[in-house]
Amino acid sequence: MEKKEKAILFFKSDTEFGSYGSTLRYKSVERIKAIGKHTLLGASGEISDFQEILRYLDELILYDNMWDDGNSLGPKEIHNYLNRVMYNRRNKFNPLWNSLVIGGVKNGQKYLGMVGMIGTHFEDNHVATGFGNHLARPIFRDEWSEDMTFEEAVRLLEKCLRVLLYRDRSAINKFQIAKITDEGVTISQPYSLKTFWGFSAFKNPSKGAEGSW
Repeated sequence: MEKKEKAILFFKSDTEFGSYGSTLRYKSVERIKAIGKHTLLGASGEISDFQEILRYLDELILYDNMWDDGNSLGPKEIHNYLNRVMYNRRNKFNPLWNSLVIGGVKNGQKYLGMVGMIGTHFEDNHVATGFGNHLARPIFRDEWSEDMTFEEAVRLLEKCLRVLLYRDRSAINKFQIAKITDEGVTISQPYSLKTFWGFSAFKNPSKGAEGSW
């Protein structure tokens, strides 16, 4: 999940499990990557398809650098490129099974957008993928503001991730935060959030449940 704050853009992601079938085999799969000088890319979904997308982007950035014209691709250009890639693969009935978040800062202008596995895309002040669309974005709408400080933004992101962690049996309590400004990209080492599992609803989740289930 991601949000804008002044000329700074924040990404936050869990270090997702890499599943082999139903086996949660890999427990430190990082899903935030720097693309070029001005862009961050985050992904949910199929890890191998994300690796394929990164190969596409490596070729794109290399080709752009070969021009040596003093210009470089920004987040908006990367977003437009990925829109076309995802929609093209969808039209071949062989989609890349990812939801992607693209953001960055170039020349003082911040940009944040997302693209889904069939090429649907949009821009907004805050975006999320997967379960975060249902549980995190309502919190963003209530609590996000344009003038948040760095510390306030991090606390809001951690609150959203804590909510998601409590409600996803396949989640892991290990996260990364990334920040991008005109000065460059910073991606933190994975760290854990403090959690509390003593809620009464957690102790007896089936209490009061109706029906034969």
